[in-house]
Amino acid sequence: MFQVSRWALVGLTGVGGGSLMTPLLVLLFGVHPATAVGTDLLYAACTKSAGVLVHARRQTVDWPVTRRLACGSLPAAALTLLLRRLHVHTVAVSRVITPVLEVAILLTVLLLLSQNRLLAVLGPHSAELSLPWSRGLTVAAGAALGVLVTLTSVGAGALGVTALTLLHPRLSPVRIVGSDIAHAIPLTLLGGAGYWYLGAVDWVLLGSLLSGSVAGVVLGSLLATRVPVPVVRGMLTATLALVAGKLLA
Repeated sequence: MFQVSRWALVGLTGVGGGSLMTPLLVLLFGVHPATAVGTDLLYAACTKSAGVLVHARRQTVDWPVTRRLACGSLPAAALTLLLRRLHVHTVAVSRVITPVLEVAILLTVLLLLSQNRLLAVLGPHSAELSLPWSRGLTVAAGAALGVLVTLTSVGAGALGVTALTLLHPRLSPVRIVGSDIAHAIPLTLLGGAGYWYLGAVDWVLLGSLLSGSVAGVVLGSLLATRVPVPVVRGMLTATLALVAGKLLA
């Protein structure tokens, strides 16, 4: 039931996949941080594929925007994997991933809490961006997401949705969510494949996690136009705040 409800949140808001699962794997199950990230990346690629099929059928994916994000994120993810290709299971790598994970989750919480205020302040300026600037900044945002998601599996949701909302204010919320989920698939698939090559994927754990998750993300995607997203986002923010507090304890 936890898997279904968690991925229903992802289908509804585009947020909450790696932000919840990766720290839970590290904190509750004692999984090595690199293995937790690699396993969760492949897990996200599988489950979000089901969600994007629903969004695509409902024509709530802006494919040009998704492609521009991918133009930045995929090369950045590949470079990040290249730089980390050796000693992925060492203590030093664990010491790098854990604080970056903490920062990523805290940043996610802050964005969820302050998104409306941020949009109120920056929204009028983003609406004035010329098309070339908007496209260039979308690629740059994708590159930043590529690095962060590859290191921690966190950020494709909250950070991606916030970036798209600021850079493409004319897109409806449901199209922003659909585009963000569509972009997350190649990014998490590339990152997960890289961790698999580095020997940092637990296939037994992956199979266990997949149980119930696809049904959840499909359910959330189907409800995306019916459930008030602020209500769901508030629940998610509270959960992430608890996880962040546990990580910092």
